[in-house]
Amino acid sequence: MGFNSEFKEFAMKGSVVDLAVGVIIGGAFGKIVDSLVSDIIMPVVGKLVGGLDFANYFIPLAGQNVTTLVEAKKLGAVLAYGSFLTVAINFVILAVIIFMMVKAVNRVKNAAPVAPQASPEPVAPAEDIVLLREIRDALKR
Repeated sequence: MGFNSEFKEFAMKGSVVDLAVGVIIGGAFGKIVDSLVSDIIMPVVGKLVGGLDFANYFIPLAGQNVTTLVEAKKLGAVLAYGSFLTVAINFVILAVIIFMMVKAVNRVKNAAPVAPQASPEPVAPAEDIVLLREIRDALKR
């Protein structure tokens, strides 16, 4: 079996295709959660703790004397713990949502009634069986 045919067989397996679809949907869903955290949750949290912008929480490691993270990164190394906090919240939200989705899928799997299997059509008895039954019935008379 050549490389091309082996690769085609591998790539077309159901699990590989399912994984690819999952990764693509997961990436898109991750962007939605990133936006939710950075555009909705973090501003509310910042407002609740006194109007602080977590995106600009950093410790300059190269002696920068600036107020924004973007400017500080241009001038040297920084410890951006505000960005890390935002990413950590993203992770927690994603983990909770994925947990709830898996739990719902498992509930549906376990609750789905098993459809009754169609009984196979009766198979005609073998010729010798038919002959033996005829002999039996003739002897009964």
